[in-house]
Amino acid sequence: MSSLFSALQVRDVTLRNRIAVSPMTQFSSPDGLVTDWHLAHLGSKAAGGAALVVVEQAAVAPEGRMSTHCAGIWNDQQGEALARIARFVDSVGAVPGIQLGHTGRRGCVEPPWRGGGHLPEDHPDAWEVIGPSAEAFGGNMPRVPRAMTHDDIRDVVRHYAEAARRAREAGFRWLEIHCAHGFLLSSFFSPLANRRTDEYGGDFAGRSRLLVEVFEAVRAEWPERLPLSMRFGVTEFAPGGQTLDDSVELARLLAPRGLDLVDVSFGGNSGRAQTPWDEEGFMVPAAQRIREEAGVLTAANWNLADPVFADAILREGQVDLVMLGRPMLANPHWPVYAAMVLGEERPYDMLPVQFSTWLNKYQRSRVNNGFGRVVAAGTEDFPKAAE
Repeated sequence: MSSLFSALQVRDVTLRNRIAVSPMTQFSSPDGLVTDWHLAHLGSKAAGGAALVVVEQAAVAPEGRMSTHCAGIWNDQQGEALARIARFVDSVGAVPGIQLGHTGRRGCVEPPWRGGGHLPEDHPDAWEVIGPSAEAFGGNMPRVPRAMTHDDIRDVVRHYAEAARRAREAGFRWLEIHCAHGFLLSSFFSPLANRRTDEYGGDFAGRSRLLVEVFEAVRAEWPERLPLSMRFGVTEFAPGGQTLDDSVELARLLAPRGLDLVDVSFGGNSGRAQTPWDEEGFMVPAAQRIREEAGVLTAANWNLADPVFADAILREGQVDLVMLGRPMLANPHWPVYAAMVLGEERPYDMLPVQFSTWLNKYQRSRVNNGFGRVVAAGTEDFPKAAE
């Protein structure tokens, strides 16, 4: 068996393989409520063979959304809507997960297909953006956030704890805290965004203080038997940002407090970052270093669509889990494709019986399998990596 299709146990949760669906914001949640769109979107990936399906970042407060149509978990009605997603994902053999977040100064924006920039302050749907300091992100997000008071900080910690309770009550079995991509927790950790001179700024201890407080509040509400991960923005790809050394130290700080896995991504606190978007698996070396030096499980994101590459980084002990976004959007049955490429026997068995029965019966006919001609790894005419 390839490493990609080996099981992974984290606390009392067993993942059937090492393929996870990354949380991907859909900008399709009026009043913060997930809809039939999310059931179809996430349900297709769960039925397609992924082991873990993580719902997009759900805002812990109304002002924590990216846009007016982003998912939320700040009230019980939203929790009930999310429970429908969790039930279906679980019913087809995948583990339902959800990501909690607050966008901070990168919130109050239009959907990306409308430019993705800040709504003007006088827009009827706009809200006040907040952050660690009165420092604008820049570019098409020019609004200067209000520097948070200690009361604001206490409210945010409470909102995260309440959201964790709702996630538990909705039936999710994996919880992730978003601390990347320039959102609120990430901005507190980054010297590029955090210019505070109180106990929540300055050195590593100050910049990590809110992250620790949020993590401890969430862990207290989240069952001991269930995994809790955090998406780290481990590097800014820009001068003056937090370093990978900082992120290793943060993982060491949170591991004894109950952190189970670091979901490795980029910081995103600078519009001038030189992120190597075209490089295959460009976050993998950082994930490996955190895994080795902090002693926690890690997941990698970004440019991992080639099954052979994904299997290799798992086999070589660089990461423990592969998070896929765009490949799963393009092909919700990517796990089946990967199994064919890696030469797994009976690749359709990971699918629900409503699919696998017919695919197994007629799999001798490659013109009917929906994948065309797939050549297993190690053969002379192995195809190029998927883009």
